[in-house]
Amino acid sequence: MERILCNSIYPDPGLQFVSADGLDDAESLRREGRDWPIVAHTMIGLRRIHQLRSCVEQVLIDDVPGDLIETGVWRGGATIMMSAVLAAYGVSDRVVWVADSFRGLPAPNPDKYPHDEGLNFVDFAELSVSVEDVKANFRKYELLNDRVKFVEGWFSKTLHSIDAREFAVIRLDGDLYESTMDALTALYPRLSPGGFAIIDDYGAVAACKAATDDYRETNGIVEPVQTIDWTGVYWRKR
Repeated sequence: MERILCNSIYPDPGLQFVSADGLDDAESLRREGRDWPIVAHTMIGLRRIHQLRSCVEQVLIDDVPGDLIETGVWRGGATIMMSAVLAAYGVSDRVVWVADSFRGLPAPNPDKYPHDEGLNFVDFAELSVSVEDVKANFRKYELLNDRVKFVEGWFSKTLHSIDAREFAVIRLDGDLYESTMDALTALYPRLSPGGFAIIDDYGAVAACKAATDDYRETNGIVEPVQTIDWTGVYWRKR
């Protein structure tokens, strides 16, 4: 599943390389998630998809209560991975929440969030994937069922109202300071002890790192930030 979701089995035609840092082959770029693949259902790369799988498996092994959620899902690959792990372990009492605007990233609001100045991801049409397309990707893996819930809209309007008492894994992929802070504020208080917080853009987008650091400092979070790869990080809640 990891290799299929990242499409490292059949190399993508015409990969769009970004921030390659000396990597010059498609396999390395997919492993590190430093590209925008044309075909793959996730752009997070093999190292981050494996770490996500490991986190979901660990909360199952340790019986950490709660659902699973990703905020900012693109084509749905990471949430499909979450669902695949639950299916493999025969788990039917947890929900995978798939949260996205399903129309790309919001325009930056630098007056309120100065760190987002100039981050015009709204200009990238490739980042806009409809909810119908994401559901279709779930169907391809036979994983679209009543334990997958779609949350459509801007995070500031939707995440607080999700009908889940607690989470075992929260994976945030919002790029912007605003999106990251909205997700942390809405979800982290509901993360169970022993649960994992995963931040996708910590190393790649300074605004995301700033939001994460600010939230951790304000809320007295002292668990060390662990590195996954060049951009992804996580910590486990005590």
